[in-house]
Amino acid sequence: MSILSSYGSSQTGIVRTENQDAVRSYEPEDSQTVESHGQLYAVADGLGGYEHGGIASTLALETFFSNFYSGSPYKSPQNLRQSFQAANLAVAQAAQRLQARMGTTLSAINIFGDQLHIAHIGDSRVYLIRDGKALCLTQDHTAVGELVRMRVLSPDKVRTHERRSVLEKCLGMQLFVQPDISRHTIEADDVLILCTDGIWAYVEDDEFAKLTLARREPQQISQTLIETALARESDDNVSALVIHAVQITSSLVPQKNNRFSLTQFIRGRLTGKTS
Repeated sequence: MSILSSYGSSQTGIVRTENQDAVRSYEPEDSQTVESHGQLYAVADGLGGYEHGGIASTLALETFFSNFYSGSPYKSPQNLRQSFQAANLAVAQAAQRLQARMGTTLSAINIFGDQLHIAHIGDSRVYLIRDGKALCLTQDHTAVGELVRMRVLSPDKVRTHERRSVLEKCLGMQLFVQPDISRHTIEADDVLILCTDGIWAYVEDDEFAKLTLARREPQQISQTLIETALARESDDNVSALVIHAVQITSSLVPQKNNRFSLTQFIRGRLTGKTS
């Protein structure tokens, strides 16, 4: 069984009067749930330009987590996708009840043995820190992010662009959503950081690696990221969830008990073996 250490923190910041970010993690205590569904971590950032951003982010995470662990065992991508749809619907229905426009980003990771599954929509980010280097594993669903993907704008210009926070995709604004789903292999001593734009807009990618190397404990890393962003006068809520892969074991997915096929039967008759 993989051994993980994690810590998440979220603060209102020095400009906003309400914290519209939300952070959540679940590390099951029973080995059966860990084996069938793994550990789940997520951050969400309610849209500050709309009403009830804090409700949107909190509701999205609650719905996402409850749906994920009620999903089929050993089906991480499927469960992530279905849980995103459920969270999207929950936020949209809440907006309808409150007669308000509500939306939120959501970036989640599911660690399943040595497999890392990511589901993402919006402009929060997931970073992997390995061998002293930081790699962003998500793409920003913003107008500026699209310019980067089109190679019209260089990635180092994103943080200072005036339209950096203009989202093109989020939860709660459309009937159906298509989150980015990806899979990666993780290794022992990897560090994963999930953070909202109140953090990454004020901390350069290479600084994520430097701060992580200087402080190995997830709580220290999370707090340092928040303190750094606030010291640089971040004008948003600040949230950072840090996971350290202390020990990683390979995923053990049960083999299907396939029925004896017709092809196998014919081959067995020809070779004189039927089992």
